[in-house]
Amino acid sequence: MAMLDDKQKIGSGDRLLYRVIEDEEDPKLLSVTDTGDMQIPYGGLVRAQGKTSKELAKEIKEILEKELYYQATVIIALAEINKKRIIGKIYVAGNVRAPGSQDIPADENYTVGKAIIKAGGFTDFADKRKVRILRSSGTSTGDKKTITVNVTDIFENDKMSKDIPVEPEDMIYVPQRLVNW
Repeated sequence: MAMLDDKQKIGSGDRLLYRVIEDEEDPKLLSVTDTGDMQIPYGGLVRAQGKTSKELAKEIKEILEKELYYQATVIIALAEINKKRIIGKIYVAGNVRAPGSQDIPADENYTVGKAIIKAGGFTDFADKRKVRILRSSGTSTGDKKTITVNVTDIFENDKMSKDIPVEPEDMIYVPQRLVNW
């Protein structure tokens, strides 16, 4: 069990390989339901969402050792992560080729640069130095704070540390340059 993944969280729609070593059977492919549960052979329904493979294996081991096994060595591995798992949406508007909403993948560090690339990149007259992020300040009054990002530094000057991670409900606005030639 020490070698099981203790970083990646399991989510709904994920498919897991499940095996109890003492059964001497091939691993079974099990799916996590939309509600975040998983049906374990001889163990019933177990909550899987939000846990790592290591945490889930430990919990299943305890369930199986209560009534069925003297000792159970449970192996859980993520076989397939549900790519539709998202943590929210952002919106890209202004001078990009494909403005609109985008999903933020749960298993990726999604940044302003990635969002602009996914939106087809800048139009010819985009002001790449004054890209604005409108972000909810977290107060109930609906106040927004504005963060200005120089995307030219990120793309052309290779300053990846300035590529700000986006948060759910962020609005990225790419203004037009004042002088267009």
